[in-house]
Amino acid sequence: MSEIPEFLVEKLERQYGEILAKEIIKGYGGGRPVTLRINTLKTTIEEVKEKLKEKQISYKEVAWSREALILEEVRENKVQEWEMYQKGEIYLQSLSSMLPPILLNPKPNTDILDMAAAPGGKTTQIAALTNNLAHITACELNKIRAERLKYNVQKQGANSVYVMEKDARNLDDFFSFDQILLDAPCSGSGTLQVENEKVKQNFTEKLIQKSVASQKALLKKAITVLKPGGEMVYSTCSVLKEENEEIVLPVLKGNRVEVIPLEWQGLPLLPVSIKGSLCLAPNEWYEGFFIVKLRKRG
Repeated sequence: MSEIPEFLVEKLERQYGEILAKEIIKGYGGGRPVTLRINTLKTTIEEVKEKLKEKQISYKEVAWSREALILEEVRENKVQEWEMYQKGEIYLQSLSSMLPPILLNPKPNTDILDMAAAPGGKTTQIAALTNNLAHITACELNKIRAERLKYNVQKQGANSVYVMEKDARNLDDFFSFDQILLDAPCSGSGTLQVENEKVKQNFTEKLIQKSVASQKALLKKAITVLKPGGEMVYSTCSVLKEENEEIVLPVLKGNRVEVIPLEWQGLPLLPVSIKGSLCLAPNEWYEGFFIVKLRKRG
């Protein structure tokens, strides 16, 4: 426990109780296997599985996505040497981060906004889920991260994506979208790794406060530019209420949006205070992640 900042241990114990807090901290132990998403814009699921078989790489399938595979006997740097990785046929992505686009259930022939898009894993996943038939606007305010996003979009063949180098909080209100993914910048309290020597240095109260301010502004803007009857997903890689339920509850009370309940089997779920939302506990397969789906009232 000593590797985790003391204030975080206290927060987790206050929110979840001592037993669950210990489980979450145990989940920070890291050592998760490599997971990838097959990019169906460039290849087929069968072709990738065949190539893995040729390489004598064993894999596990994931019940909730045919495109997701778990590789237990190989490291990421090895995967990055493969031709199918370099061609954009596969994308290294954590299981937890694949869930928000799937739960958004993006539709072809719609206008979709990804508000904090870099490095592009979820953006290109949305493009693949809609077979490049949706109009996707991907925002990124940081120039270097925006370049990385453009690179990944091009590499993955996601030609339905328009990258906008802009802070999504400052989008003009006349924009209008059918669906929105707000995978909000956060403290990363669900993805900490105890073996990282800089955890105490990097994970601070100030980081949480900065994240909260950004999350509130982004969610407010998302609701403004979402069409009446439109749907959005708000997600973070945090397990802290102050970045999750406490961001969403005020907008629910404002009565402009309602929760679309999410039901999911086979995930390591933590208790939540918004019925129908999901909070994943970090464990040997998953990172800690919060997801809620909202509909704007018509």
